[in-house]
Amino acid sequence: MARRFTVSDSIVIEVPPEVAYEAVSRPAQMGRWSPENLGATVPTPDISAPLGTTFEGRNKRGAFRWVTRCTVTAADSGRRFAFRVHAIGLKRPRLRGPIATWEYRFEPEGGATRVTESWTDDRRAWPAAVAHAFDRVATGGRTFADFQTDNIARTLRNLKRELEAESVS
Repeated sequence: MARRFTVSDSIVIEVPPEVAYEAVSRPAQMGRWSPENLGATVPTPDISAPLGTTFEGRNKRGAFRWVTRCTVTAADSGRRFAFRVHAIGLKRPRLRGPIATWEYRFEPEGGATRVTESWTDDRRAWPAAVAHAFDRVATGGRTFADFQTDNIARTLRNLKRELEAESVS
């Protein structure tokens, strides 16, 4: 089976692009929407993370917990936010190397915003058979692309629900 290296999905949220960007560009808040992320340790958690910011993400899958080191690679307010994951570990991100890139695009759609979330598998140097076996163990029998497709859809639905509820209040 050929590996899929990138998956994405999008949703229209009834808020301006700047509002959606402001929420997503604060990695400490991601745990509010993501089914896997618990948030992040960021130097300034109450503002949008600027380009070059390095932060540690806390994650869970079932009983399993791990930490990642990430760096913001795009911070174009109201348009694009991205970061790459380049270290991972159980309590501290000790194992270094390309792991994944997460990207969010914000496109105006009338008075709303189309938010597109993408995950790219940066483990290109891994032989396909090794990646496939690892993925099946780490995701309970699925590829990471299939697993992340579901995570992205859940994250976007949660983001939409929360941002639209906040805009009504």
